Amino acid sequence: MKKKIVAAIATAAVALSLSGGAVASADDRKGGDKITSLLSSLVSKGTITQSQADAIIQAAKDARTAGKVAMDKDRAAIDAVVTSTLGISLEAVKTRLKAGETLAAIAGDKKAALISAISTEINKQIDAAVTAGKLTTEQAAAQKAKTTERVTKMVEQIKFKGGKGKHRA
Repeated sequence: MKKKIVAAIATAAVALSLSGGAVASADDRKGGDKITSLLSSLVSKGTITQSQADAIIQAAKDARTAGKVAMDKDRAAIDAVVTSTLGISLEAVKTRLKAGETLAAIAGDKKAALISAISTEINKQIDAAVTAGKLTTEQAAAQKAKTTERVTKMVEQIKFKGGKGKHRA
């Protein structure tokens, strides 16, 4: 739960900027049974072998794991930007968010600097996605064009309402 507050902020920012469709479609918890069923059908029809089906399932699991590692790294980078810009600990940010404050309220007169710093970090993450071949230059440009607006909205509107996963924007 402690990580969930800032994680929600970071995840919202990153999700607004980076494409996670490939990882999401490889998630066993969301459609894994359908994929397994489809692969079993293909195996029984002789279209693919069982070892090919097993390799596909393993590749999906590996993609999900790699996506989670990358997301955690990106989230940690945004957490670091938030804490260094505000000059307070991550625990202090979490506590204040739990108390109902927005990041904008926490930032006070540092709000513009916070928005700029988070936007810069997200744009850096978008550039890394281009370098890794996950986004085209055109996709990156379209996402970067919206970054500041989306970060501003996130900083101003996300509030913690209490309980697991209960955030609103």
